[in-house]
Amino acid sequence: MLPISSATGQWINPLVALFTAATSTCVTGLVVVDTYSYFSLFGHIVIMILIQIGGLGIITFISMIMLITQKKFSLGDRKMLQDSLNLNTDVGILRILIRISKDVLKVEFVGAILYSIVFIPEFGVAKGIWFSVFHSISAFCNAGIDIIGDNSLINYKSNPIVMITTMLLIILGGLGYVVWFDMSEKLKAGIRKGFTPVQIFKRFNEHTKLVVTVTAGLIVSGAMFFFLAEYNNPGTLGRLSLFDKVTNSFFESVTLRTAGFCTFPQENMTDFSCVMSYILMFIGGSPIGTAGGVKTVTIFLALLNVISYIDDDDQSIIFNRRVTEENMRKATVIVSVAAFTIVVLTLVLIVTNPINIQDGLYEIISASATVGLTRGLTPNLNSIGKIIIIIAMYLGRIGPISLAIFFAGRGHHKSKCRYTEGDFFVG
Repeated sequence: MLPISSATGQWINPLVALFTAATSTCVTGLVVVDTYSYFSLFGHIVIMILIQIGGLGIITFISMIMLITQKKFSLGDRKMLQDSLNLNTDVGILRILIRISKDVLKVEFVGAILYSIVFIPEFGVAKGIWFSVFHSISAFCNAGIDIIGDNSLINYKSNPIVMITTMLLIILGGLGYVVWFDMSEKLKAGIRKGFTPVQIFKRFNEHTKLVVTVTAGLIVSGAMFFFLAEYNNPGTLGRLSLFDKVTNSFFESVTLRTAGFCTFPQENMTDFSCVMSYILMFIGGSPIGTAGGVKTVTIFLALLNVISYIDDDDQSIIFNRRVTEENMRKATVIVSVAAFTIVVLTLVLIVTNPINIQDGLYEIISASATVGLTRGLTPNLNSIGKIIIIIAMYLGRIGPISLAIFFAGRGHHKSKCRYTEGDFFVG
């Protein structure tokens, strides 16, 4: 809110400041003002720091500060870090934290170098480097906030360096750290031993195999759908060359899975593409990464649960590994509660704002999945609408299930006593 954060030197509207802080920390990317022109350099630095904190996770970021300042980690600190990274054990947790810190800095540094090839000639050395660093962090953390202008990356839709760099950063951030580590180790060992790509893939652990397979499938299928649906649409891909149509189709498929950058106005898409966007945004990225959504593994397990019930299988198998009953239940609950939350928030939004259901649903899914794309709706919402979007972004980053468990004070309620089964009719 401080005048130093404003481009005009005036105090910033509290709701605008709160919305910007929320969208940055939740790495969503929805904005109610033009980030480039509304905020000063100091304001942009604050936004970048919030994006980095939100992308890494609050606990992970604080733990990194503790490492740098050589603070001692208690057993409770280690357990909290273990839970935040969703790991099964706290053995070697600090080594993992150090590795995450180094790898994140390496990826963001390389991303900034690639961006600078375009931005330095265009904006000069100082501003070009600053823009490169900011957008590398924003892309890797899946935030989708830019400070180039008022139309995201639309001016760069025919620039392969910016497009491909952005896609790679988004994908790497969305894969998750556990997948990074496993792929890195197996790739190095495979190359050293002369294995084929198929042999290397077979040596990945089951989580990595599932994440890579589902992510690749979603990206390719999404790109194909957008290419076919928008091929002749002058408002999206219609006026582009064949190469740019393919590139922008892949970009849209990638950015919808929680990044938030765009290369054409989302309101210009066909109804088919809009529905496809709902699905991709809802799914999001993968666990233990910077992306949002219900996550690739979660949606796959929820669908597998349905298929297993229909096939009357008493266990669910993926890559010759059995999925635990607890994981199947958890996946189904997460998808169900996320869908219910989206429906409720959408209804509240369209009741409090004069908008249609298509735009309202797009806005809520984008906010709750921390995507950051909009059909031109965000700046035009009233104060109640902006607060609803802030709540959606917060729930999307924290997770409605985690919040419900926290307030319910869930403990150990398991009992050896079992009630007599009742006769209930379902379906």
